Amino acid sequence: MAASPSSSAQRARQALADRLAELCREAGLTGAELSERCEWSRSNSSRIMNARTPPSADDIRAWCTACGADGQTEDLIAVLRTAEGMWVEWRRMERAGLRQAQQARLPLYQRTRRFRSYSSWLVPGMIQTQPYTTAVLRAIQRRRGLVDDVSAAVAARLERQQVLHEGDRRFAFLVEESVLRAGTGGAEVMSGQLGHLISIASLPQVSLGVVPMTPDRERWPAEGFWIYDAGQVNVELISGYLTITQPSEVTMYAEAFAELAALAVYGTSARALIASARDALE
Repeated sequence: MAASPSSSAQRARQALADRLAELCREAGLTGAELSERCEWSRSNSSRIMNARTPPSADDIRAWCTACGADGQTEDLIAVLRTAEGMWVEWRRMERAGLRQAQQARLPLYQRTRRFRSYSSWLVPGMIQTQPYTTAVLRAIQRRRGLVDDVSAAVAARLERQQVLHEGDRRFAFLVEESVLRAGTGGAEVMSGQLGHLISIASLPQVSLGVVPMTPDRERWPAEGFWIYDAGQVNVELISGYLTITQPSEVTMYAEAFAELAALAVYGTSARALIASARDALE
């Protein structure tokens, strides 16, 4: 597992290491004795117990067998998978193609009732037009050298957008003004996308705010993130996809969202910024 920029992932990794160390103590084994039973170097057990090296599923199986705790193997492997899932590199998430990566998020969207999204790079996927989505995913596919399943991935994202119109859900979208002027997909695509944002902003379940470009901001732009209800945050970084569930960290992102929301403009003022960006394309 790659080192995570989130303390949520670090805590999960440490908790697994602590549990493995506890099994060793309960079995009355020293680290050296455990290493001998597992046929490892002595340093390997020490690195795992001190959370310096994450164990593999095979490591956990060997560890539990050595400690006479085979009944705990599957539970500990599940803990490992959870910790791994908190930080996923894009190349790992998308190795089977973009369509699968899009479909994998659908259950999370379906069970969420309150969405908060902040974007400093692109228009959020939930409110993208089909041409804009196609341009974004095509650029990702080419840049990362992925299999070409862009058409299927676009269809999967558009299917996910149906959540916007289903059930008693609320959506709060914040975008930096620079997103409106990024030029993704060319002038025609961007013009259509900006017009779509104006339409989306009129939906009763949607709040759309634009954070204006000003020379004296005290709250700087941040990485794009989504908050799902009050239990999970997903952050899109250059290198990978971060899932945060630690309550204190979720609160930090909720506070950041509130600060950015206070800087944003809405309604007529937001539409004016969108229209200005659209006019600049002509």
